[in-house]
Amino acid sequence: MHGAYTKYNNFGFEFYLVDTAGVRKKSKINEDIEFYSVMRSIKTIENSDVCILMIDATQGIESQDLNIFSLIQRNNKGVVVVVNKWDLIEKDSNTHLHYREMIAEKIAPFNDVPVIFTSVINKQRIYNVIETAIKVYENKTRKIPTSKLNDVMLPIVKDTPPPVYKGKTIKIKYITQLKKDYPIFVFFCNLPQYIKDPYKRYVENKLRQNFDFKGVPMTLFFREK
Repeated sequence: MHGAYTKYNNFGFEFYLVDTAGVRKKSKINEDIEFYSVMRSIKTIENSDVCILMIDATQGIESQDLNIFSLIQRNNKGVVVVVNKWDLIEKDSNTHLHYREMIAEKIAPFNDVPVIFTSVINKQRIYNVIETAIKVYENKTRKIPTSKLNDVMLPIVKDTPPPVYKGKTIKIKYITQLKKDYPIFVFFCNLPQYIKDPYKRYVENKLRQNFDFKGVPMTLFFREK
């Protein structure tokens, strides 16, 4: 096994915590050991269920953090963003909100992600990170009954249908979730080729508002029926 694996039993779960030993900025990768550290980290992401992306509060979310976040998303893994060294930041009552907004803007459009502020030195909210990771895992593996999915989503897409394209009206008739290890939804409709990305994002947001998929990437397919 690569990295530091710790078997952990708590919260009614048995799982492994894997420390990737950090990923440095590309400009500092000038030795083989650093290259292999990055490769091990990528492999760890591929083999995980939920990734905890830890960023330094004093530095903000940097380009390398965004690269790792993108890798987590492309591999369809759950994610929790942890802002560490929060004890070093001068704060007022709105600092958390502003910092969350900054992170959400940078990781958009997939920004339905939990953000936790920690201080490892002061042992602040450490267990909260694990609890949140478990919740994200539950979200990642959630299956919505087809009847409930259609009861909730069909009225939404009927009230706000896809825009008319070249004079053609697009109608979504039926929705189902595939039995996969992360959320994949199939929308059956008459003219799927005319549904554009803005409408797909609208539908994804409605799914997220009505069913808890926080911290989890999802895929939407539109198919002809």
